[in-house]
Amino acid sequence: MDLILKKIISSSLVVFLTFSFLSPQVSGEKRQQTVPPVIDARVKQKLTVDGKTFKDLNGNGQLDPYENWQLSDEERVRDLISKMTLEEKSGLLLIPEFPKFQEGKLVLPNKMLDQSTRYFIFREFPSADVIANYNNQLQEAAERTRLGIPAVIISNPRNHASTAPDLQAPGQFSHWPDPLGLAATRDLNLISEFARISGREFRASGIRKLYGYSADVSTDPEWPRIDETFGEDPRIISDIIFRIVKGYQGDILNENSVSTTVRHFPGGGAREEGKDPHFEEGRYNIYPTEGSLVRYHIPPFRAAIEADATSIMPYYAYPSNESADQGLPRFSAEQQFEEVGFAMNRSFITDYLRGQLGFLGYVNSDTSAVIDKAWGALDLPVEQRFAKALNSGTNIFSGVANPTPIISAVNQGLVSMDRVNRSATYLLTEMMKLGLFENPYVDTNNALEVANDPASQERADLAHRKSVVLLRNDNNLLPLTDEKIQGVRLFVEMFPAGTNGAATQRLREAIRKHDNNITLTDNLENATHALIWIMPKQDLLKRFPQLLIGPETEVSKIDRINQIQKRVPTITAINLRSPWLLNNVEPNAVSFIATFGTKPEALIDVIRGRFNPVGKLPFTMPANQQAIDNEVGDIPGFREDPSYVYRAKSGDEYIYNFGLSYNTARNERNGFFEKLKDFFSQ
Repeated sequence: MDLILKKIISSSLVVFLTFSFLSPQVSGEKRQQTVPPVIDARVKQKLTVDGKTFKDLNGNGQLDPYENWQLSDEERVRDLISKMTLEEKSGLLLIPEFPKFQEGKLVLPNKMLDQSTRYFIFREFPSADVIANYNNQLQEAAERTRLGIPAVIISNPRNHASTAPDLQAPGQFSHWPDPLGLAATRDLNLISEFARISGREFRASGIRKLYGYSADVSTDPEWPRIDETFGEDPRIISDIIFRIVKGYQGDILNENSVSTTVRHFPGGGAREEGKDPHFEEGRYNIYPTEGSLVRYHIPPFRAAIEADATSIMPYYAYPSNESADQGLPRFSAEQQFEEVGFAMNRSFITDYLRGQLGFLGYVNSDTSAVIDKAWGALDLPVEQRFAKALNSGTNIFSGVANPTPIISAVNQGLVSMDRVNRSATYLLTEMMKLGLFENPYVDTNNALEVANDPASQERADLAHRKSVVLLRNDNNLLPLTDEKIQGVRLFVEMFPAGTNGAATQRLREAIRKHDNNITLTDNLENATHALIWIMPKQDLLKRFPQLLIGPETEVSKIDRINQIQKRVPTITAINLRSPWLLNNVEPNAVSFIATFGTKPEALIDVIRGRFNPVGKLPFTMPANQQAIDNEVGDIPGFREDPSYVYRAKSGDEYIYNFGLSYNTARNERNGFFEKLKDFFSQ
């Protein structure tokens, strides 16, 4: 549907458009199954009618409309809704944690399944065949219930070092650079491949809904969740989000799709001093710059809507009235915004997301957003919070296991049955389009085969190499070609080194296995060169974000780093999960490299010259703590005052999009930043 047409649709008509929200089809067009689907019934019986096979989901021995795949999704869902009780509909609007398994078996009975809850978030990382087996057991239990409504397994991203504990273990999904690393490649075609490959791995294992990716623009450098984003440029983020959604879902949601939830509307990156709304001190979004919300933070969500993302997740925060004018309709004469969490904020969900941006999908709250993180509404009884969220346009609630508040809200007249029906309709329609009513089961052997596909990892390895950003290369130290490596004795150390130096040992072993032409030495005094790899971390739960490389970011041995750098020519790599302060680790290096959850083999390929570095910084590196203290938390680093940008020993500025290659002595800007600034000032 044309975006202009979407924008003029009144929010009161959204309910009538439910059945086109998961595809680019024109509103009102019926989606009917013309080719008989594969029917897999493992508990209920199959029915044969006019030579065609159906699943008798409610076990009544006859073909009900919702069981008839020949009918449109609209007809099927309408029939199923009519058969469901208020309690079953309310249970459907919840997303609790994944059911418990013991010794590989689903623990039954299961309260969640009995109350008609069907969406579950899966956070563990067994091999793909185990996930597939879990799915099949869960689907059998769901099929056994009164109406046989299938389950939907949800997962956060699973293909990055920052999101999965051990991607090198057998049966894990393909290992790609972190989201920031994907952005650093600037290769949109490769990112499309990533989404298709990752989506295939999800689908094969039975995971049919993705919580991700983050469309947040990282405008506050201290925010600890920057590593989940694609950086600070709304344009590249928009391009990536569009391709992520298309790669997972396809052009039309169907039995081969993984449904996507894009987060965190209207953008979680606009923070103050990095404070996050998981905690009360970060409960607000503030926009000090006039018009920054629409100019910088909204564009990636427009891209998600254009790509037909099935759902969007609001953040916990509320919009602060301390903000500059954002050019949106005012909440009241006295207030620019209603200071209530976005999942309960009608102005942002119904009026803006649906009414102005034209979103036709459903809204998925963040975890506990109407429970303990219902900022701006904690004084309301819990049933009133659920009612406020439903009436504002939120449709399903993460981190909730008890449907009683929704049931009570309806019984008290706080929310209409139509609102509950609308939400249930969105969800059941999604299940229909995913083909789960006919066949929710997967092949465990195929799941393992897809996860272990070497062709997938080959493409992922290319992304790792393309994500590496060369920031400095004094005296052309790199690449260490076969000719230059002769006589080199390389000392290697990780920071932190791990318990008993385990992290350092793993890196050394990876180098030995990947390139036996490199002579390693464990003795710094015997070394001619060194490679150190710094892995700082921020812990969201510590609540006090820091960017200084040191004990605050789990790197305690700065003196040791400087000792190595001053002793021998040192290649210093640093993993950029955030825009760290580089003042105490960059100047003494001879070569300086940025990585993003990068495999050691990719780093070595760049160092050895087997791959000419092409990566570009996905965000601007801050000059010092004073620059961070003075920065504006709602605009990208490339829009900050020039004093914000870190200037390296070489004189180069580590601003967004900076990156060297072996055939350029300095970054050739060609007016890039001026053009970028002009673009966002329009």
